[in-house]
Amino acid sequence: LLGQPAKSKRAKEPGENQIFSKKVKLKTPKMKERESADSSLKSQSILTQVMDKGRFQKLAATLSLSAGQSIELRCKGSNVTWNYPSYLDTFKDSRLTIKQLDRYGQLILANSTAADTGEYSCWLQLCNGNKCRKDETKAGSTYIFFTDKEELFVPTPSYFEIVYLNPDKPAVIPCRVTSPSAKVTLHREFPAEEIETDGTDIIYDAKKGFVYQHPTSDHKGIVYCKAESQGAPQISIKYHLLYVEVPKGPPSTTIAASSSRAELSGSVHVMCTVLGEPDVDVDFRWQYPGQESERPVVIQSFWRLINRGIGHTTRISKSVLLIEDFEAKDAGNYVCIAQNLQGETAVATKIELN
Repeated sequence: LLGQPAKSKRAKEPGENQIFSKKVKLKTPKMKERESADSSLKSQSILTQVMDKGRFQKLAATLSLSAGQSIELRCKGSNVTWNYPSYLDTFKDSRLTIKQLDRYGQLILANSTAADTGEYSCWLQLCNGNKCRKDETKAGSTYIFFTDKEELFVPTPSYFEIVYLNPDKPAVIPCRVTSPSAKVTLHREFPAEEIETDGTDIIYDAKKGFVYQHPTSDHKGIVYCKAESQGAPQISIKYHLLYVEVPKGPPSTTIAASSSRAELSGSVHVMCTVLGEPDVDVDFRWQYPGQESERPVVIQSFWRLINRGIGHTTRISKSVLLIEDFEAKDAGNYVCIAQNLQGETAVATKIELN
């Protein structure tokens, strides 16, 4: 895994965003109930589906369509923002057209595929000069299943995916299905067995996949999902579950110099090392004696993943500062500041002239 860019992040799976709209029951209510149901829908959703013959339909929390169908959604308002599966952006898909008209925003998806399954939502932007914010009271959302008998699982760009198990947050195995009625089970590859989904510690959500609420090191290993729906069962891609044993927080940082005493005209290097979570980037800054006089130094930063026992993974990030032709003005304190999203840690070491 050497040479990966430091900013490598797992692309967000389509359908991971929060669902805003309430589930609407499809039973036919009496007249009075219908009026109240309609008025509550108006207050909480501005999203409609355009049907044939110019009819419009309010959208429930989920919608099932057959893959291959086209769909047109409209969102009332003169400044509408849309959200849809990020996969459609990744490929700059020409099947997706978004327009803003006078009174509504329009989203058209032509020739849908199983991969388009996910959340589609819209909201109004409230703008004051250059600053805009989301109007939470005027939003609409629906999760659309584009069902395909040939592809029960929403296709992914890879055949193998790593899922990090953090002890302090839920882990998602994103084997989402294209049909809400599909029966989905979770399986361990070795030893070969079905993993029980108890609805408490491990739950299945058709919009997300299997969710481990409290991951532990016992969950690590290789798993896959199996789906059945009126036909032969289908198998998902494999997911490698790796347990992360590094606690959250500012970087755990150490510093070491090749020597605490340097010879005149000799070379010396100082190495700053961070052990951290596999998917958390670390940035390094240096402070050193010759900095203000713009002393030329060479600084290199890199990272790699290391296995610490079966299924335990840590990211090791390093920054090395090299000084050649050591001079008297280079003697003093060398400070490395390592920073991640949780904060920063400064460590120092002293180099003297021999």
